[in-house]
Amino acid sequence: MEQGKRRTRISTGNPYEVKVGYSRAVRVGDHIYVAGTTALRGDGSFVGEGDAYAQTRQALETIAWALEQAGATLADVVRYRVYLTRVEDQEAVGRALSEVFGPVRPANTLVIVAALADPRMLVEIDADAVIGSAAPVEEAS
Repeated sequence: MEQGKRRTRISTGNPYEVKVGYSRAVRVGDHIYVAGTTALRGDGSFVGEGDAYAQTRQALETIAWALEQAGATLADVVRYRVYLTRVEDQEAVGRALSEVFGPVRPANTLVIVAALADPRMLVEIDADAVIGSAAPVEEAS
């Protein structure tokens, strides 16, 4: 395998990673793919029960950590997807996302789903990043 195409796995130690058989993130070359991330920390504790804003911030902190382990930052994110269980949480979740991604403005998809893996989970986010894509930013219309 080419040196630049080596696969690197990142794990938080979250019990679901081993139980279900996935990595928090996988880096292949300059591309990083972060798995669906919720408010569940690596130590198994849960953040923000009933609070979609707090859950979003925690998920983004975990994503930022995973990206850092793989050699990237949130500014390198080119696409993310958000899954919500309650339509009324769009504004709070959007505010948290804007605080983090406002200047970056990656491609985004937001969908409302019936449920996530744990009934306490209101939001799940996955992300794709390309190392070195943070600057310079070009606008196209």
